[in-house]
Amino acid sequence: MRKKRFLLGAVALTAALAATGCGGTNGSQAADSAKTQADTGKDSGSQDSGNKDSGVKDTSKADEADRNISCTLTLATWDVAAAKTFEELDMEGRFQQLYPNVEIDIEEFNAEPEYFNSMKIRSSASELPDLMFHKSDSMNQYSEYLADLTDTEANKNNQIASEYAVDGKVLGIPDRKASDYVYYWTDMFDEAGVEVPETWDEFVEASEKLQEHFGPQDPDFGAICMGAKDAWPTYPLMEYGPAAQSGNGYYWDAMTTEDAPFAEGTDIHTVYGKIYDLFQKGVLGKDPLGITYDQSRALFAKKKGAMTLNSPMFLTAYKADGYDTAGMSTFYLPFRDSSQDEFNLVTQGDCFLTVTNNSENPEVAKAFLEFYFSEAWYPDYIASISSDSTMTPYAKELDPVLQTASELQPEVKFVTYGAGGSDFINMVSETKFDCKQLGVEMLTDGFDYAKRCEELNQTWTEARTKLGLK
Repeated sequence: MRKKRFLLGAVALTAALAATGCGGTNGSQAADSAKTQADTGKDSGSQDSGNKDSGVKDTSKADEADRNISCTLTLATWDVAAAKTFEELDMEGRFQQLYPNVEIDIEEFNAEPEYFNSMKIRSSASELPDLMFHKSDSMNQYSEYLADLTDTEANKNNQIASEYAVDGKVLGIPDRKASDYVYYWTDMFDEAGVEVPETWDEFVEASEKLQEHFGPQDPDFGAICMGAKDAWPTYPLMEYGPAAQSGNGYYWDAMTTEDAPFAEGTDIHTVYGKIYDLFQKGVLGKDPLGITYDQSRALFAKKKGAMTLNSPMFLTAYKADGYDTAGMSTFYLPFRDSSQDEFNLVTQGDCFLTVTNNSENPEVAKAFLEFYFSEAWYPDYIASISSDSTMTPYAKELDPVLQTASELQPEVKFVTYGAGGSDFINMVSETKFDCKQLGVEMLTDGFDYAKRCEELNQTWTEARTKLGLK
């Protein structure tokens, strides 16, 4: 049975599918128990041996928790495609093999801004869900509301969770990792005589050639589809650009030590100047600020654009919409100036699952988190989405559409992205600096890049003085 309820604009989905089974609070034990029951007749001893070989801690003899506890866990997400997958793969039913009387109530939001606006209100009222997904930067902002997950098996087996620790504590476990891609239509590139670019100038040139070739016949064409009306789709350029330009994934933290980080000659001034010049060439179509992200995805599907910039989540949502991927390929966005320079590729964890301090059943919530990253759930889940695995025991092959990027550019320097620590968060609060919103400003008529950089430097200097940063 499927129920719907509405919470501050969110659609809450609850799957009430009955199942029986047993398990404990430890995630690896839960995985072993669920796997044994699901695959009756399989040698559980060989499974334990496999776990040991892959570095997974053997917890088959761990003490069991009260598996008969009756409660409802709420899980909030902004990822509509993931919420659909939770239902299709019967996440609740699988967890009920371990805790038969626990229901999972999924609160589904349509977009990140709506999600975090709601969570901000609920945090002040101590009404956060038991479990919620976070971005790498939002964990800093919600740290006082999140449980420490450092000692969980999910953390121990995760490749990158520790890199996003807040004040020495792991507060969230990323369920995916990814670099961003430029999705493109191979036939449109061929028709316009465009090669896959390897440098920034080549990327700009390719964008212009595509616009010049297809634009005259189609006034709604934009070489790059970008739903800038939502602001956040500018992030592959505006958020990751400074890290890619500098090769420093923690560029935001470095900025807090400078009085004038937007001065000419700095990496952020250089890369934002490149992006601004690109925006001035009209390659985003006639009205990028009038198009939402969902609309831009639909335009790309109709080949009203030749390229779009996004994460693997785009491909998951694209397929969920029922669009055909035939003829679609990818390449990495080149920020470098020369083909002889290192190809810096920003990569990061995403969709960090957290347990909140508001949970009335924190042990069960942690048991669910362990289950989520165990063999009982995670391998099937990560195989169903386009992003890469973060769990050492459960590697996966990327979607063929995404594999082409690494084939085209096999030698890259991975730059692990950090969203900024407490000093940067405080600076953002004082200065109101929003990199993605700055991208929107660049698309407005009359925008003066040099003047805006001067203004940003002034407010930055004043904020550092006020906060006493050195």
